Amino acid sequence: MTDVLFRWPETAKFGRPVTKTKLYENGVVSSAVKKRFIAQVEEITWAYKLAESTINLPGSSEVPEIQIVVIHAKANDVDDAVLATIDKAIKQPVIFEIVTADGTRMTATLKAGSTGGRYYSSEWSQEDARRPLPPGVTLADLYAALLDSLLPIRVRRGEGLSELADRLAAIARLEREISALTRKLRAEPQLNRKVELRRALKTQQASLADVTKSTTASTMTKTN
Repeated sequence: MTDVLFRWPETAKFGRPVTKTKLYENGVVSSAVKKRFIAQVEEITWAYKLAESTINLPGSSEVPEIQIVVIHAKANDVDDAVLATIDKAIKQPVIFEIVTADGTRMTATLKAGSTGGRYYSSEWSQEDARRPLPPGVTLADLYAALLDSLLPIRVRRGEGLSELADRLAAIARLEREISALTRKLRAEPQLNRKVELRRALKTQQASLADVTKSTTASTMTKTN
């Protein structure tokens, strides 16, 4: 994680409050999630709208706009279940800022044609840590660059959002499989079975190393 925060353009300022009741109306929200809203959220503001009309970058079907939503927390953080409820109500990609008395963190899930899954976050930072927006010639470029500051991997050159989503899903799957194989290896008493599990584990670890590289194998070959 990084400690980055961005200075959002004044031309993109939206500043519209979002009520919890309105969010509940946009989908089925469990009583447990409603309790989290009540306990954790002080106020929600749809703070900025990054669009062609506000920052002069063309959109696409995947990224027509980027919404910046600021959540002031009552305590020290906000659960992902709360963020997911807001994400489902807003069809475009969303970058969240969670504000507490101790600092602000930026967080988002990758939306590539549908609502994402895991949320990726920056470290907690102060307002003076803000920096200019990363460069981009389209809103999709900008969205990828914003995500790049949050993700545990680097976005590859020329990698589309759908490809990035597939790679993140592959990483999550491989990490689960590696954890399961590691547990099995520790518990396995038979030597021949241990050898098989070690072989399978090394294969999955190699696959994980390959999929987390910032460049593809073909790109690396061309540059050597």
